[in-house]
Amino acid sequence: MTGASEEPAWKQRAVERSIRTAKLRAEQRVQRFLDAAQAIITEKGSTDFTVQEVVDRSKQSLRSFYLQFDGKHELLLALFEDALSRSADQIRAAAAGEKAPLDQLRVAVELLFESSRPDPTAQRPLFTDFAPQLLLTHPAEVKVAHAPMLALFTELMEKVDAEGSLREGLNPKRMAAMTMQTVMFIAQSSGGDDSTTRPITADEVWNFCSQGFATH
Repeated sequence: MTGASEEPAWKQRAVERSIRTAKLRAEQRVQRFLDAAQAIITEKGSTDFTVQEVVDRSKQSLRSFYLQFDGKHELLLALFEDALSRSADQIRAAAAGEKAPLDQLRVAVELLFESSRPDPTAQRPLFTDFAPQLLLTHPAEVKVAHAPMLALFTELMEKVDAEGSLREGLNPKRMAAMTMQTVMFIAQSSGGDDSTTRPITADEVWNFCSQGFATH
């Protein structure tokens, strides 16, 4: 029996079903815009496109676009967050192939370093064009975008701590953040083309970082 102030069960079910349907349709519209934008970026090799181009490619309306996004910046941010989330998933899967927590973290560090390095042959304008601008103008958004990667590094660092391989007195989450930021900074700043300088390797980066937190 329902109380006098409660909606009938059939009405609650109908409303919930309607909300689920609307949510699914919105998600599908968003994904079509994201797919269209990604296709244009891949074709052009840059983020130099207009909202109208995305709308035309997605075969949806301009009104529908602005119901989902405030503008081009928010669309690019969504693509950037999605790319970082997928990268974190790929690194997690690769790290899971190692048994020892310290080896899992080593794999994560090395893969993050390799994926963060500037690559003239790779078309990654979201990272080479959009990300540096975003860091200067919207640092809070960059922090949110990197949340999945930080969560992964924190998870791995906590495993290292649990097995006794983290130096005593260190906070795993702080070490995870410092390690992730160090790896990405070294990768992004070591892309010079000075042939007289030996390129920094992923192994060197791991050795440098691990000296700061590992017990050995």
